[in-house]
Amino acid sequence: QVQLVESGGGLVQAGGSLRLSCAASGLTFSLYAMGWFRQTPGKEREFVAAISLSGGYNNYADSVKGRFTISRDNAKKTSYLQMNSLKPEDTAVYYCALARRTGYSVYEHDYDYWGQGTQVTVSS
Repeated sequence: QVQLVESGGGLVQAGGSLRLSCAASGLTFSLYAMGWFRQTPGKEREFVAAISLSGGYNNYADSVKGRFTISRDNAKKTSYLQMNSLKPEDTAVYYCALARRTGYSVYEHDYDYWGQGTQVTVSS
């Protein structure tokens, strides 16, 4: 059974940092690209960042470029999203996801497995 478990969310002041983790089990992690998405109430889920199988390539939404960094440790079957210089508009539930057939896609439908989400709240 495939499981993705996010952790590291919480409440932080604007300008602060958080590091999200996504631990995978039940599959060969190194065969999957990893993506992070986020969603706020009443809005569609949006792409945040993605990383290739080996970690050599990544992709970021313009809104987080230069502030967020995605990484992965295939030996630990874990991906990370380091979030710096956080803004109130970064407040959302953050989801990690795995894609088998495509690279570091920005599209939800390319991802096969999803975590349950972790809340990030940035206060002003």
